[in-house]
Amino acid sequence: MSATLVTSALAPASREGFEPPSISDFFPEGFAFVGTPFEMNRIMMIRLIMTGVLVLLFAIGASRARVVPGRFQGACEMLIDFARVNIAEEIIGKRRAAPYVPIITTIFLGVLFLNISGVIPGLNIAATSVIGMPIVFAVVAYIAFTYAGIKNHGVFGYLRSQVLPGGVPKALWILIIPIEFFSNLVMRPVTLTIRLLANMVSGHFLLALCYAATNALFIHATGALKGLGALTFGASIAFVLFEIFVAALQAYIFALLTAVYIDSSINTH
Repeated sequence: MSATLVTSALAPASREGFEPPSISDFFPEGFAFVGTPFEMNRIMMIRLIMTGVLVLLFAIGASRARVVPGRFQGACEMLIDFARVNIAEEIIGKRRAAPYVPIITTIFLGVLFLNISGVIPGLNIAATSVIGMPIVFAVVAYIAFTYAGIKNHGVFGYLRSQVLPGGVPKALWILIIPIEFFSNLVMRPVTLTIRLLANMVSGHFLLALCYAATNALFIHATGALKGLGALTFGASIAFVLFEIFVAALQAYIFALLTAVYIDSSINTH
């Protein structure tokens, strides 16, 4: 339901009850260290909270580790094993994946926990919905697959493999080299950033719009129009479940593509 339709459904005297989401949601005012490089706003606070939760959960899991794991330890191990086996080893290979398992696991868990804040009451916005955090993860991934290529092939060998595929006739080098350079060395981190950012921003707008419409229809609408609030409330529940799925899916895709890029840097032809 669009903001226009919902607003028009409200009584003229109560239209102020509908507050649609806006771009200002992603740029809250600072509340600490304002005017310094360490300025703290709501988004930064959420990032710190979710990072602290991630570290705390796995610290507790590690401190209580047993030969026969309990449910909590089993859940922690399941997440780690998923990143190790189903992402790193599946894509790169068991033997070659070992040095890169820690970074791939960190990316997977980091993106997952920062994404999931978008559906946590009181936080209500993904910590990755502002471009700074997706860029950080993309830069880490870029460093990882660049390091993998240089480690295995040397600087010049890696660069040549990225800009000049094997078997290309010399007559086409002037055409292929700029395309491959732009595709492999420039666009990879850019697409990683935009994909994650766009999904988290759109998810926030969908959820916030449903919440705002539900509040406006239940509280400020008149007569039978209040019944529409049940529809928007149902949509809110559905979108919460969908956003949980998207949060996990985007974490998986980000880590998976990082593993794919590492593999392509190692196994050049």
